Amino acid sequence: MNCTSCLALLLSILHLCQADATPTDAQRIEKAYQVAIDKWTVEMQTATSLEAQTRIWNSRPDTTAFANQLWSAISPSLEQDWTLGPAAWFIRTTPALLAPDANGTLMPIFAAENETLRKAIETHHLKSPILIPVCAALATSTDPRSLALLEMIQTSHPDSKTQGVAALGAAIQLKNLGDSGEIMRRRLNYLRKAIIDSSEVELNGTSVAKLAEDELYIIRFLTKGRIAPDLAGIDSAGRPISLSSHQGKVIILLFWNSNVPDAQRVVEITTAMQTRFTDRPLVIMGVNNDTTEKLRALQADGTVPWPNFSDPENRLAKEYRVGSWPLVYVLDGERKIHYAGLPGSFASLTAEALLAEVKPSISE
Repeated sequence: MNCTSCLALLLSILHLCQADATPTDAQRIEKAYQVAIDKWTVEMQTATSLEAQTRIWNSRPDTTAFANQLWSAISPSLEQDWTLGPAAWFIRTTPALLAPDANGTLMPIFAAENETLRKAIETHHLKSPILIPVCAALATSTDPRSLALLEMIQTSHPDSKTQGVAALGAAIQLKNLGDSGEIMRRRLNYLRKAIIDSSEVELNGTSVAKLAEDELYIIRFLTKGRIAPDLAGIDSAGRPISLSSHQGKVIILLFWNSNVPDAQRVVEITTAMQTRFTDRPLVIMGVNNDTTEKLRALQADGTVPWPNFSDPENRLAKEYRVGSWPLVYVLDGERKIHYAGLPGSFASLTAEALLAEVKPSISE
């Protein structure tokens, strides 16, 4: 058999394997991922030595591998409605999975796959009766093209409740585009539509009405240019800490936990920022909702070298209406918000620009 025939046979076998994928396969992959994460979490919480905690932290289940498996299962069948549930998981889980490009810039690993999903939804599923989970996932997407799809759904879908959820998603997406009068007007209109059409719909246990209320709070208190609310609490050792105690310094405020996808990358990015800004008037402060014991273990061995609020009951996260994790705010010396979004290059560049404006003290 020549090389061409071998290649043709291989491609044929691969196609048959992919074509056999079913909803059960996708559900199995999602369940396996959740089981692996739950098992890892329990092991982290019950580890009794620093060595064991470090070893377990470094053996966190590989979210990228599970995402690749799920994509292989659903990609041949994206025109079928059963793929929408797994697609929502994929859209929600993969944006935080990053890898450096040729220039060293961190980029989303699954950008092309997410674009393929958006096109498939636009082509095959705009009027699907089971589109609400996808709308909720698109709301948290970091790709600006998700906004156009959500606006399309809220305009054209025959079900008013689905329209309302899409409108909520569009309002959430619009906050990434700034706070001009026109953008604020559109956000408020979408939030009004979400409340009118879908107030009682629940997304991951929270009603659309409550989510819309949180977005209105964000518009009022947590938009770029606003003074961020102070946070006061304790660290993993029980010592009191607060944002206001760092008056005059640039603050990188990171809401995170060890269960976010690619948590190790989040820690690496944040640790690199701390190293980069050493001896500058900047402080990194985490807000972490792991158990206090888990956070203490991560800090004890130097894996997490920056200070953290211990927030296992989500009290502080609720003050900032955190809907998706991880989330970074960059604040100036007066706690004015200059950036809100994912950790990475944009947060770092914003901090660098603010530091350039800090005037040296007379003693310097």
